[in-house]
Amino acid sequence: MARRPVDVPALVDRVGGGDRRAIARAITLVENRDPAAAELVRALYPRTGGAAVAGFTGPPGVGKSSLMAGLVQLLREREQRVGVVTVDPSSPFSQGALLGDRIRLADHFLDPGVFIRSMSTRGHLGGVAEATLQALLVLDAAGMDVLLLETVGVGQSEVEVASVADTVVLVLMPGSGDSIQALKAGVMEIPDVIVINKCDHPATRTMRTDIRSILALDRERRWKVPIVETEALRGHGLNELWQAVLDHRAFLEGDGGLDRRRRQNLTNEVVGLAVAQLRRRLQDAVEDDPELQGLLDEVHAREVDPLTATERVTRRVLGGEPG
Repeated sequence: MARRPVDVPALVDRVGGGDRRAIARAITLVENRDPAAAELVRALYPRTGGAAVAGFTGPPGVGKSSLMAGLVQLLREREQRVGVVTVDPSSPFSQGALLGDRIRLADHFLDPGVFIRSMSTRGHLGGVAEATLQALLVLDAAGMDVLLLETVGVGQSEVEVASVADTVVLVLMPGSGDSIQALKAGVMEIPDVIVINKCDHPATRTMRTDIRSILALDRERRWKVPIVETEALRGHGLNELWQAVLDHRAFLEGDGGLDRRRRQNLTNEVVGLAVAQLRRRLQDAVEDDPELQGLLDEVHAREVDPLTATERVTRRVLGGEPG
């Protein structure tokens, strides 16, 4: 069955007008690396840059999705249009998102001022799918005022969220082993706002003290990271959380920091997309080239070491025949 051609100019106009079906199709095109996606993003890009982007990350089970659902409700009460992208672990079989957002954010699915999309990582290292930033660009071009990004895990995921969002929110939960692991200095350097969710837990005060002691080690950071206590299911602390996000954005705008952060974010995106494309090109070349398969046989037989093989593969695929 022949693929239906994409009328990119018409799709661009419909996305710009906030057409939900057009937005959904545009995101599908970029997620599937459709041939029309590059033209689509190129046309939409000049219309972007107006939305505030907040990234939410933290260990599974701390209540990020409930927190985001509450924030969506809060923002809608303030007449803000909201785009939500959730990045979930991939199924090893179907590469679909396992943690469907339809359950977590179902109350907002019929709201015309909210667009929610779940994306899988598709085997991409870290927590952010390769096409996530392009999906956010589509939502930005569609006129969303606020974009909320959720990812899972503690570690590489946080670094990738930081490379996408204007403001990074780390959500923790008292009494959780995973949350305690998140108190490592390498992770605590990343967030702009820290949330202790499910704050009615008796260990909340201890966690706040632990977080403050770690944050105090970073005396060079000009932005003083706020710690906000929330109880998402009851709506407690949501106003304070969003005010902390707004305060951080105002701080960035005060000295040109927002432009600098977005420039770095885009640099990270360009490099990341280039690496992903090169990875696919190398994988395809190795699979299709009998000579490279023979080289891997030599590595397996201990006749060629992996470093030498790597140099020969990259020179053959990217720079011509090895010398």
